[in-house]
Amino acid sequence: MAIATKTQYWSSRMKGGDPTSLSGTFNESFSVTGSGASASGGNWAVTDARYSITPDVGAYTMVACFTYPPGDPNSGEVLMALDNGTHRVEVQATGNIQTLNLVGTTTVATPYLDIQQLGDRPIPPILRLTLDTDGSARLYMHEIIHDDDGEVHYKSVTGKASTNREIAWGNNSGTVNWSSVYVSKFGAFGPDELILSDLAQDTLARMGLGVVEQLRNSTRPYLKTQVPDSSIVYGYDLSSDMTNRISVPSIHVLIRNLDSPTFESLGGAKITHNYQVEIFVTTRGTNYENAYRSGLNILGEAFDELYTQTGVQGTTDSIVSYAAELDTKVDDDETVCVHTMSMTYMRRIDMRHR
Repeated sequence: MAIATKTQYWSSRMKGGDPTSLSGTFNESFSVTGSGASASGGNWAVTDARYSITPDVGAYTMVACFTYPPGDPNSGEVLMALDNGTHRVEVQATGNIQTLNLVGTTTVATPYLDIQQLGDRPIPPILRLTLDTDGSARLYMHEIIHDDDGEVHYKSVTGKASTNREIAWGNNSGTVNWSSVYVSKFGAFGPDELILSDLAQDTLARMGLGVVEQLRNSTRPYLKTQVPDSSIVYGYDLSSDMTNRISVPSIHVLIRNLDSPTFESLGGAKITHNYQVEIFVTTRGTNYENAYRSGLNILGEAFDELYTQTGVQGTTDSIVSYAAELDTKVDDDETVCVHTMSMTYMRRIDMRHR
């Protein structure tokens, strides 16, 4: 999937209260089968109940945070399920103290998850289950896409054939303490495409990663042919060791800060955000003139791409200012040129999806 748009959001958000009576705007409640559930310690404790909604045909995402004591629930108990009418994928208990199973046409086990909270300082795992329209499914653990070694941290299967359609969670054995369950019926979104926090979604995903995506998809000559997609990245780590690992020319995108100078509507339902987006273009060459000119061409195309393709909706989304600093050689041994540009976006944000 691509990054979730303004009309793609968490359509159901259970935060430990009654799933059949969710509060807040744009928050669809779940239907229930069974009655074995109640509030307990800020969680929704379930012994015999299943909760579901029936979405339109498409792709779905569910994020759940839950724990249970040793021995609960039974092996094979379906805890999470996504079914789009042609494919179904489930997360099932294994009966042991370490893992869960992701079940489709095949079954794969997760790595160690301290769901039964047996560690010295246990942290409940966060599990993200996605199902795309073609039946491809993923289970992300702790909202991590790649581990410390750069390997994928999620598990994948193809959903098994089905004629039903539902987004469901719950259990009929043991006791499971459900802390949170978030659902989006608008697509199969990974951790970088639809984030649990709306502030993080608007900032990192739609603004920061959205700029990265726009530059990677550009058809302008330098951006298209001279800068590899793998060298257009978000600037999580701008240390010299990390930037040296990326082949040049490279582009790093960074959100430096954001602010909302005033809440213009009563109750703050829709407010204006200002985002400072910084672009770092790095080139290298012993002939500094060539590195300088190449970097400026890349920076110029980045500006042209963003100026014409983003921030163009005057009532909700505008670029209001920019500033650039052009590097120059001041040391005989200097071979790296870094041009920088800062762009200020003004965006009108709907604050009611929380």
